[in-house]
Amino acid sequence: MKLVLFFLCLCLFVSCNEPASHVTTQTPNPELAPTVKRAKNIILMIGDGMGLTQISAGLYRNGNQLNLESFPVVGLHKPYSYNNLITDSAAGATAFSAGVKTNNGAIGVDKKGKSVKSILEEAKENGISTGLISTSTIVHATPASFIAHVSSRNNMEDIATYFLKTEVDFIVGGGKKYFDRRKDGRNLYRELEKRGYFVSDYFKEDLSQIVVDFDRKFAYFTANSDPKMASKGRDYLVPASKLGTVFLNNHSEKGFFLMIEGAQIDWGGHAKNSEYIISEMIDFDRAIGEILEFAKEDGETLVIVTADHETGGYSINQGSSMDTIVAGFTTDYHTASLIPVFAYGPGSELFSGIYENTAIHKKMRQAFGFSPELSR
Repeated sequence: MKLVLFFLCLCLFVSCNEPASHVTTQTPNPELAPTVKRAKNIILMIGDGMGLTQISAGLYRNGNQLNLESFPVVGLHKPYSYNNLITDSAAGATAFSAGVKTNNGAIGVDKKGKSVKSILEEAKENGISTGLISTSTIVHATPASFIAHVSSRNNMEDIATYFLKTEVDFIVGGGKKYFDRRKDGRNLYRELEKRGYFVSDYFKEDLSQIVVDFDRKFAYFTANSDPKMASKGRDYLVPASKLGTVFLNNHSEKGFFLMIEGAQIDWGGHAKNSEYIISEMIDFDRAIGEILEFAKEDGETLVIVTADHETGGYSINQGSSMDTIVAGFTTDYHTASLIPVFAYGPGSELFSGIYENTAIHKKMRQAFGFSPELSR
């Protein structure tokens, strides 16, 4: 009996002193999402072509300050598309809108051409108001990726028809001709009116003159085709951003999703024109300031600012000063540089770190409460 007790004690001693490497421990499940405060509203601001140098140049020219500096959370996303390390705006925006990597040129479809639901469409299904604002045409690649499903971004008349399939509550941008001067003879401008929209344009009245009816959907066309440059007098981005938040906040009690694009930062990069980039960057940052002011007062709004890609391989070179930027460019197209992501408000903590561009869609869904998944 003593011998048996001895061996039992010995076994107990050995088991209690096993090396730590053999001890089974319970590890956290990486797929379980942390508790995230739900955002009632999400405003996604896309500075097309806006890399770190575009931000830096705008900051230095603007008295060494930008509204972007107010964001408490900063991350980086990987902008490549499914079929190219260098993405275009169509694939880049589709990653944000629908959470998939797709081929360059594709709008709202996956790599095989299958339609994928956008965050805007899902918001509509959940009774959430929606809006699109752009300093390009409203059927251009970035806004189109939130509403349309086509194989080519060049099919702009086809893209315009999707505004009759998914009724966006607030629309401001160029491209009037794709609605009322179409090759197929349809007048989508009139069709929107028949759907109950308030529809107006740059030729009839200035945006600032309109008395808005919050019960009617709103569409305003800022140009027949492409809007002017900010340096040439285009001045609607800031007031449209302010109006958009007021309108959508009053249009539905369930919240809203709003995408605002500063499109022509990209165009300045394509043109290798530093002054063009800087003026558009500052204009976009002023809109950011307007949105931040709303979000701070509201307390239930998540604001995300990012870009689909960088354009121009833009650099600030020796000899530059706060007033004079000596710029360099490596290309007249996009580059594959990592892109900054800025976040403010409920759910903003999800946007720190480095992740795929598709994760922005998943993180927005999580912040809206559409999905508990945690994107990495």
